[in-house]
Formats: sequence, C-alpha cells, structure tokens
Amino acid sequence: MNQNLYLQFFDNFSRQPEKVLIDTAEGTSYRYRDVLDTSRRLARVLRERGVTPGERVVVQVDKSPQTVMLYLACLQVGAVYLPLNTAYTEAEIEYFLGDAEPRLYVCRPADRDSAERLAERCGDVYQTPTAVETLGAAADGSLMALAEAAEADAEIAELAGDDLAAILYTSGTTGRSKGAMLTHANLSANSQALAETWRFSSDDHLLHALPIFHTHGLFVACNIILTVGASMTFLPKLDPEQLITLMPRATVLMGVPTFYTRLLASPRLDREAVRNMRLFVSGSAPLLAETHHDFFERTGHAILERYGMTETNMNTSNPYDGERRPGTVGFALPGSEVRITDRDSGTVLAPGETGLVEVRGPNVFKGYWRMPEKTAAEFREDGFFITGDLGVIDSDGYLSIVGRDKDLVISGGYNVYPKEIEQWIDELPEVVESAVIGVNHPDLGEGVTAAVVLKPGATLDETQVLAALSDKVARYKQPKRVFFIDSLPRNVMGKVQKNALRERYADIYQAPAAASR
Repeated sequence: MNQNLYLQFFDNFSRQPEKVLIDTAEGTSYRYRDVLDTSRRLARVLRERGVTPGERVVVQVDKSPQTVMLYLACLQVGAVYLPLNTAYTEAEIEYFLGDAEPRLYVCRPADRDSAERLAERCGDVYQTPTAVETLGAAADGSLMALAEAAEADAEIAELAGDDLAAILYTSGTTGRSKGAMLTHANLSANSQALAETWRFSSDDHLLHALPIFHTHGLFVACNIILTVGASMTFLPKLDPEQLITLMPRATVLMGVPTFYTRLLASPRLDREAVRNMRLFVSGSAPLLAETHHDFFERTGHAILERYGMTETNMNTSNPYDGERRPGTVGFALPGSEVRITDRDSGTVLAPGETGLVEVRGPNVFKGYWRMPEKTAAEFREDGFFITGDLGVIDSDGYLSIVGRDKDLVISGGYNVYPKEIEQWIDELPEVVESAVIGVNHPDLGEGVTAAVVLKPGATLDETQVLAALSDKVARYKQPKRVFFIDSLPRNVMGKVQKNALRERYADIYQAPAAASR
C-alpha cells in the first residue's frame, strides 16, 4: 500500500488525463490534467512563499474546485493542510493561527484586510511570519492570479507514511480546540478501506454537497474519488431539488441526515429519480430509524450509515452487501478494530453492554498538535484510542452509538444514556426528533431533561410525553421536564449541539429548589 497520499492519487492523473474529475451544476468541467496542471502551479506558488515540508497552510475559503487543487498542491510539497470553517470568528481564527503557526494563511478575498491584521498580530506574538493570500469561490483571488503566472512544478516531496498530511481542529465544546494530526498513512489507509468497503470504482460519479473543511467532505468524499479515479459534481450547498435533478447522471450521494429528510420532503423523490444511483451514505450525526425506513419505502435504497470522527476518519460501516440496520453503524472497517470498555475500569465489555467506544488501526491519528499529555491520556497502553463516544455491540456484531461520554446523564447516582430515552420519545407519532440532556439539579445532581421537536400541526404536552414513557423506562431515567422547541441546535455537519441546550436550560431546576427552602 502506498502511504504517500499524493502518490496514491497521482496514478490516476497520469492514467486518465482527459477524464473529467470535477464538474459543477453550472456546466464547468475540470479534467484530471487540468486539476494536475493547476495544482502544480499552486505548488510552485507555495514553494515561492517559503512553504516547506511539515509547515502548515491554513485555508479558510468558500468551497470550490480550486480548493481541492490547493489541497493537492499542499500534499505535493509536503505541507500540512489545515482547513477552517468559514463561520469562525476573528477570535477563533487568532487562536488557530497562534496555535498552528502557519507559513501561509489563505482566506476569502473579502477577508484579506482582517486576515492580514490577524497574521501580523500573531507574528508579533509568536515570532512566526505568516503570508496571506486569497482564494474566491469563482477561481478569483491573489492565489489563482499567482498560479496563472507561475510555471508548473512537478517536484513531489519525499515523504514517509508517518509525515503529517493535515491538521483538523476539533469543535472545542469541552475546552479549547485541539488539532488532530493526521498522517499520510492515516488518510491513505482510510480512503482505500472505504473504497473497498463501499465498492467504489472509476465508473462512479459522486454528488458532493458537503463542506470541505471537515473529515466527511474532504477526507472521505474527495479522497475516495481521487483514490479510485472517479468523478464528482461539486455543489456549494445542500439543495434537495438540485440533487434530484442531478441524480440520473450520478451513482453515489454522501450526506448528513438533514440531506435525507430534505429529500424526503420533495414529491419528486421516487424510484425513477434514483434509478442510476447505487449508494446513499449518511454520517456525521445519527440517522433516525424513521428516516431510514421512509427513504427505503420511497426509493428502494437502504441508506448506509457509518461512524467516524475528526481524530480517526471512518471507523465502522454498515455492510454494502447484507443488512444495513437502522440505528447502527455496522462493523469495523478492514484493518481496524473496535471494542467497548467500562468507562471507569477500562475492562472490555461483553456484547450487549454499554460503555466507551475504543478504536485501533492505521486510520487513528498521530496525536493532538503540541499536546503530548492530552494525547497520552486518550490512548490505552495497547494502542486503542478512547473516542469519548458511548456505544454497544449487539450479538451480531453491529455497533450502535448511544451518545457522548460527556453527554451521559448521572441522575441520583444512576447512569442514564440519552439515546435510549430519545428513541422512545422519537417513536411517538407526533414527534420529529428529540434530545435528552442532563441539567444541574439540587437534589439529583443532574435532572434528565428532554427537548422535543413536533411534526407540523401536531399537538403534544409534557404530561403526555411523560405518560408515554412511564411504562417504557425506569423512573430514574424519565425526564423531570420536557420542553418543546422549533428545531434542535445543530452545527454545520448536522450534529445536535447539546451544550447549547444545556446552556439554554441551565437554571430550570434552581428556582423551585430555592422556593422549597
């Protein structure tokens, strides 16, 4: 196996130069040779800007085919690619620049002034000069102007599998964001395992509507296409009607659960619309069993759920051939291992018992950037990474994720797993979805609390929800309060932000407690 990620991709550029790699809904196409030529010109620009192997290139730009070309250029010169969410504030960006100390910061053209101020400030503090260039969604900006004037650079950095290819920062909901260091070997092994598991070939065409500053959109979607020599249509955002229009010319869609609920809302989604599609993949957040069933009824396709995270890329997948079980994320990918352990003792648990999900394999990251103590704390002595997710493996070997360890509710000394309660609430016919959290409680430590989203026109009150749960779960697991909201707070990848809910309801049990005194 080739552990230099760029060389893994490069074979396809030389083998099929005239094939289209990326096209857009507007009709613009980029052949493999076009992408190679532009990425080589960008590589020349990077080298002229002083970027050498191991140095970081921070990229905070809108999605475009040129962003993929910049990613390839970074891999070619041995730079460490560091994408950032375009929604980050100046304060957040200043932290990332100070922590990563990049040689180059690429931003949107409209953000150049603020980017230069931030780079100068970070340079003064950290004594690391950072150049600033721009890249726009319409192939505009200073970086592309420089690339057009540059000569193509064919030199490929000599790299080992253990060399860094990228750093992705975690969301930072439990403290300051941590930079997950991903090596060439990590990304190479994972893209090959996924291509094998999901039966990708050069004949596939992917509908790409995900952001590319995240594992899912970049290191799953793009890397697989580049690995097998396939093609993809780049879309700036989720537009369900546009996806349905494009499906007859595509074979695969990767998305988050929101993609599928929005598609189901369209009367155009039927078996005829998906006749050319062979695979629908969902990840980054749990897919409701109802969505899985409804999609199958409408299209004849069982959505394939998988499980991954920033530090490991993908760990498990439901089978391509065989039963894709709603509510589960399947089995460990080839070359990887998954186990469930007791959260306190670390003992490996038997099937059917809930505990911490731990993974080991070539996909697991090198560690956290400049955080050796934090890195050491997250690994077992035998090399398993403690994901922080809570899960259970059933008797057939399917893994289900039941929540985050930090989301575990401890009420009156008893462990309450939110996913169990959410599943019962979600089964109520009036409910779209729910989220269960723990909120500080003067008597119980944490009070089990539910936030519920109702279907349009449906009516349900707190008493009815509690009555429905009364004979389903033990009394200590039942919510002390139920709130009804229009929608659950989510991040850009569709994950429910339970920390936002905890903040919203932080004081709900305090006033009654004070009154009782």
